[in-house]
Amino acid sequence: MARASKRQRKDKVPEVPTIVPWHDLMPSANISIGASLMDTIDDLINEGHIEPQLAMKILGNFDKIVQEVLADKVKARLTFKGHLDTYRFCDEVWTFLLKDVNFKLDGSTTLHSEKVKIVSMAAKKPDEK
Repeated sequence: MARASKRQRKDKVPEVPTIVPWHDLMPSANISIGASLMDTIDDLINEGHIEPQLAMKILGNFDKIVQEVLADKVKARLTFKGHLDTYRFCDEVWTFLLKDVNFKLDGSTTLHSEKVKIVSMAAKKPDEK
């Protein structure tokens, strides 16, 4: 129900024009907390509380911090095994579709998934262009 009211509110307020969707520019769009941050920032822009330039700076800082924390703090291991169904390489992005995948978390917990999609692209540090 919250989604419907959010859509109605966005329909009434003119959207800020963008050239490229944010999710193409920001790695944070691919994680749930990053997507939530982007939704909140979109609302703030549409309501006129912040400028789009500030929003891009916020998201850039968020991505930088997330990358640093993941590189330094996360020590868990995950292994997976499955059957490769399809793979693609388009616009410098690899896409792998796997079937019947088993995940092992830290060697003890096992999870199973019927389908898994992996998308991989070249990583750039936040200060690189």
